[in-house]
Parts: sequence; structure tokens; C-alpha cells
Amino acid sequence: MIETIASLELPVGEHLAIRRNRLCYKEDIKSLGRVAIVSGTHGDELEGQYICYEVARRISCSPESLAGVVDIYPALNPLGVDLASKALPITGVDMNRMFPGDREGSAMEQIAAAVVSDLIGTDLCIDVHSSDIFVQEIPQVRLNEEFAGRMLPFAKLMNVDVIWMNATATVHEATLAHSLNIMGVPTMVVELGQGNSINMTYGNQVVDGIFNVMHEMGVWTGEARPVQQPAISSDGKVEFIRSETDGIFLPRSKHNHFVSVGEPIGEIVDPMTGQVKSRITAGKDGLLFTLRNYPVVYEGDLLARILTGIV
Repeated sequence: MIETIASLELPVGEHLAIRRNRLCYKEDIKSLGRVAIVSGTHGDELEGQYICYEVARRISCSPESLAGVVDIYPALNPLGVDLASKALPITGVDMNRMFPGDREGSAMEQIAAAVVSDLIGTDLCIDVHSSDIFVQEIPQVRLNEEFAGRMLPFAKLMNVDVIWMNATATVHEATLAHSLNIMGVPTMVVELGQGNSINMTYGNQVVDGIFNVMHEMGVWTGEARPVQQPAISSDGKVEFIRSETDGIFLPRSKHNHFVSVGEPIGEIVDPMTGQVKSRITAGKDGLLFTLRNYPVVYEGDLLARILTGIV
């Protein structure tokens, strides 16, 4: 059942509506397990659109296997999705820095508060994100170590390649995940792919993980496909490789590949002179889980991340 959980009248006759699709085939839902899949907080992160679609599609193919409640929120920032904008259009505000919101605050703070209110009582919330348009991420769960003890068992079931704990840049205060965890709603951030695109292979991998988690929770009694064991960063040790010059970046290593110290990651070249301006190598052993896809780079741009301290 599709419901509007928050709405707002905008200038020039526009209307903002946040909608939820509740999938449940039982009459009494109070005692049932409940899983929420949230996406579209950043409008240029579209991987979650496919994941929401595929979860709903698979459930519709076997409704008798759904023993709980699955709530799907494809677009918390629908205007951003329409315009491929990371932030809220017009205001330029990052919605994922507005939670838990304020019912007495600005219009968008009220919207954020309504979203949080609707999610209270969920047994597990999966907050799906993508990277930006410049770099590609392999499927991963990002956990704040403050909540890792509670969330790690869920994360291990998610069929991702990596669990990155203590990723404070993506799970700090005022994000949806951090706010819900503080309020007692177990929430994990899933990140995959690249901005403004959809990688269906990655999406299907994560969807398999979602059904695996729901099966373990008793929310889903149907097929749960085998999942892989993720590499885990036990202490958040991640090597960030940034460009030291401008130019065109040419990758020389495969994404989702274990690299050794000194192994080539890529080159930054000058198309004008035909010269290699910089050779990029791994400074540590580990898993290359972030790799730049967008060729044009400037000094300080992120080129790659290597996950070290893996257990």
C-alpha cells in the first residue's frame, strides 16, 4: 500500500510528497517483524532506485513468503531525484545533515522529522547510498563503531564485499542512520556503485543480501540465496590516495582487487605533451574498494581508497 508520509506545498504550484510503499499480507501487523529500505536522500544517488524496485518485484512474485512488513521509501528527496541533484534543490542543503529534524523548525526540518517518526519502531533500517559521479564503490556496509556491536551481525548477512567500520564521514551526527541508531532503530548504511548510474550486478548482490537478512529475521520465508563473507576493517584503517597534480587519470589496477605495496594504481597524464605527470602506487597492502572513474582530476581529488587492517 502506497502512502504519503509527509507533504509540503512549494512555490509556483509545486508539491513535495515523500511516499512509502508498505508491503504486508497479514491483517495484524503489530507483532510482525518490520524492515525498512530507504533511498534517495541524495538525488544523484540512483543505485537505491533499482534496489527498491527489485525488492518489491521479488516480493510481488512470492507474496505468500512475506511473513512480516517491508517498508520501501525510494526517494526521501524526490525533487533531488528529479533534477539529479545531491542536495535539496533551491536551498542547496544536504538533507542527510538535517536529521532527526524538528517539528517546529523549517519546512524541510519538519519533513525530516516526519520521516524519522514514520521509521520509529522498525526492527532494521537499510539506508542505501551511492558514490558521487567521480568514483565507484564496491558494495559495502559502513558502520559507526559506536553502534558496530549491535549492527555487525546484520552487516555480515548483507552479501557485501566490505564492512568499513568507523567511517565517520558518512555516519556522523545529523545523518539519518546516526539519528535512528541513537533513537534505538538499528540502521546501517549500504553504499555501492557510482552517482547518476545504476549497476544492476551490484544491485542484485545487495538485494540478495537484503533477502538473506529478512530470512534470518523471520520476515521472509522464501528463497534466500547464498551470500559471501565480507572483508572487515576492524579498526577503520583506510588509505586515501589523492592526486598531487592536475591532468587525466588512467587507472592501471582493477577495482575490487587486492593490491600490494608499490603496485600501480594508475597514472595522471598530460594530453598536451604526451607526458606522464604522476604514477600512482599503493602505499599499503589491502583491498582497492574505491577507484576513480571520472578521468579529469585536479590536485587533492580522491583517486582511490585501500582497505587495510582486514580480518
